[in-house]
This record gives sequence, C-alpha cells and structure tokens, in this order.
Amino acid sequence: MNELKDLMLRAPRWTLAVAESVTAGHVQARVASGAGASEFFLGGVTAYSLEQKVKLLGVERAAAERVNCVSAEVAEQMARGVCALCGADWGVATTGYAEANAALGVAAPMAWWAVARRGEDGTFSVKTGRVEFPGATRVEAQGRVAEAALAALVAELRVARG
Repeated sequence: MNELKDLMLRAPRWTLAVAESVTAGHVQARVASGAGASEFFLGGVTAYSLEQKVKLLGVERAAAERVNCVSAEVAEQMARGVCALCGADWGVATTGYAEANAALGVAAPMAWWAVARRGEDGTFSVKTGRVEFPGATRVEAQGRVAEAALAALVAELRVARG
C-alpha cells in the first residue's frame, strides 16, 4: 500500500473512497492497513443489496435489476456514486459473485471492478475490468477481487501522474 499512498499524496493531493459489494470490506481493509491511509482515504460503503446501492450510491435500479447488480455499468455507477457521496477525487468499486451460482449461470467466482476519477469540472473518467477465479473459495475470491481492484487503481494513478 506504500505505492498507493505515495501516488495519492503527491501534489496535487488526491482523496479516495471505496464502494464494495462482493468484496465485503476487503478493499477498504487493504487501503486502511497502510500507515498514513488517513491522509487520503475518506471512507467507503459496503452495499450488498440493490436497495443500498440505489440509496447510497445512486445506482440506477432498472439497469441493476436486469443484471442482478453485477455488470461493468453497475460497478461504474458505484465508483462514481461513492466519489459523490464522500467528496473524493477517486473511487473504486467492486460487484460480483464470491461463489459459483448455477441458478444464475455463474460457473466460477467473478466480479467487475471500476476505478473512477472525478475531474475538476465534475465529470468522471472511469475504467472497468472483469476478473474470474475458478476454484477459489469465497474468501479467496473476495481477496483476489480486492487485489485486482487496487492494482487497477494503482495503474490508473500511475497514468494520471504521468
């Protein structure tokens, strides 16, 4: 987490907020585990239900219902929503399935992540990605999704810092 801290605290300093579903707090725990996290990490939301995603993060109900809250679009809306909720420059979000679910056609644990950056004019640039972890246990999948989302954040921060 040292690189994350270094990238966030260079001038101009940036702030971060996190919205999680599938990872159930794993992303926030990893961010907060590093010394100095309070200098840039504003907080986060673990929103498992559609109701909370809509209420807290501004996720569009109809779009989320069509995909059981698991899509690139939902992850993007969550990342933008947590930036707005917390007043952060950057937002990271995760949504997915921590376990296979035959009834829903999910063969292996999988998730979408999103990294959002709020520009000075209030518009967002967002990058999304999908990960899948066949054979992973529920907790392993949650940890791996969290790692993937944070790796994507660091990659985006590197690009933004030039």
